Formats: sequence, C-alpha cells, structure tokens
Amino acid sequence: MISNSSKYALKAVLYLAVNSNESNKILIKNLSDPINVPQAYIAKLLQELSRHNIVSSTRGPNGGFYLSEANRETQLIDIVNVIDGVNRLNSCLLSLKKCNSEKPCPLHKFVGSFKTDLMKNFENNTIGDMAKDIKLGKSFLPL
Repeated sequence: MISNSSKYALKAVLYLAVNSNESNKILIKNLSDPINVPQAYIAKLLQELSRHNIVSSTRGPNGGFYLSEANRETQLIDIVNVIDGVNRLNSCLLSLKKCNSEKPCPLHKFVGSFKTDLMKNFENNTIGDMAKDIKLGKSFLPL
C-alpha cells in the first residue's frame, strides 16, 4: 500500500509535529534515534518534504527541521504523494499494472473498500489532527 519510505516520512513528520516549532527546531541526529531510521535516510526524506513545503527547515547554528502552523495543515495524503508518487494508495496490492475493476487481480475485491476508506482518511486528516490525537493520548506513537 505505502512504501517504507512513506512510513518513515510519516513517523518523522509526526515526531516534528509533537516536538518542534519555529523556536524549537530538531536536528536530524536528534530525530533519527527516536523514530529508528538512519540519519542519511531520514535526511533525504525530510529534504524532499521541505522542497514541497510539508516541513520547514533552517540552516545554520540554530537550524534544524520543524513544522510551522501552515505545515500542520498538510493532509496526510500529500506526504505519501511526495514520497511514493500520486495514486500509490490506489495501486494494485500485487503491483500488477493492468489491475482494475474490469480486470481485477485475485486480491482486488478484498482490498477495494479498504483502500477507498484509507484514501478518504488520508485526504481528510492533517498532520495537526494526528499530532493532536497523540498529545491527547487518543493514539499512540512510541517517540
């Protein structure tokens, strides 16, 4: 459904949403361990997200990554689209290029409604929504 890269990007963005702001930027070396992703890998993902204005960054001695209020309004689907490409969530579970409702793969009927619901949730929820749930204890993310 989504790649490991997207999962890592979501974890990193949620960590930033809970732990950073414009006056409290997070360095890659301080982000890597809590989310259990190698520094070079998470740096590459965050640079890509920064280029698409999903996360903010500042260079220099007081630099690092953080989420602005505008970043927090980003829909979760935007993160997946930047990292995995548009329509990744709609792709075939078996990665068959010609799988569709007229010519379904063996798993198509089992995951169709699940993928539709997942897509709606990713489109209708923001980074800020997820961070709020984490802070309120409604959801759990070991950070």
